[in-house]
Amino acid sequence: MHHDSHAGQIVILNGAPRSGKTTIAKMIQAHFDGPWINLGVDAYNAMTPERYLPGIGLRPGGERPELEELVPFLYAALYESIAIHAGFGLNVVADFGHHDSYSKPLGILADCARRLEGFAVLFVGVRCPIETIMKRRAVDEPGREMRYLKATDEMPVPEPVRRWQEEVHRPGLYDMEVDTSQLTPLECAEAIRHQLDLGIPEPSAFERIAEAR
Repeated sequence: MHHDSHAGQIVILNGAPRSGKTTIAKMIQAHFDGPWINLGVDAYNAMTPERYLPGIGLRPGGERPELEELVPFLYAALYESIAIHAGFGLNVVADFGHHDSYSKPLGILADCARRLEGFAVLFVGVRCPIETIMKRRAVDEPGREMRYLKATDEMPVPEPVRRWQEEVHRPGLYDMEVDTSQLTPLECAEAIRHQLDLGIPEPSAFERIAEAR
């Protein structure tokens, strides 16, 4: 596909909470040339009214059906703004936990992919074994409302954590993957830079996802 040479680059990071996406995004912003704007879930949720949270961060399992009808519109508006930023020559890194485990499938990822048609998009799967995620969750971070997800002897991996792990990498079509239990955030960013230098595979993951019906 022909990409506009004046448009910015777009890197979409997809993975479960605590897999290390946000830190990779920060490394890209700190070390890559040019302006990289982060339009990911944390930045967007900071703009979302509290009563509609977790917004696009709604976890698999459909625990807030009244929010589900809003989620596709939030994602659509956010991806349209990613396209606008890139159209002005700004680079965008965005970290998400895309899944389709709502009370009914919403097909959000394919819709988002279609909104970035004509742009160079590198879709990166951020993998992290569940044991590592549980270790990270044990370290309580201020502002994370994860206290209800503490591991117990009866349930070493809480159900919501397991569900994220299972649902976030479906269909699992990526241009590249990184494992944050094997690589530091900076090494993940360097691997992404290397792939951008080599060029995005043809057809790209987003082109394949956009065509899937």
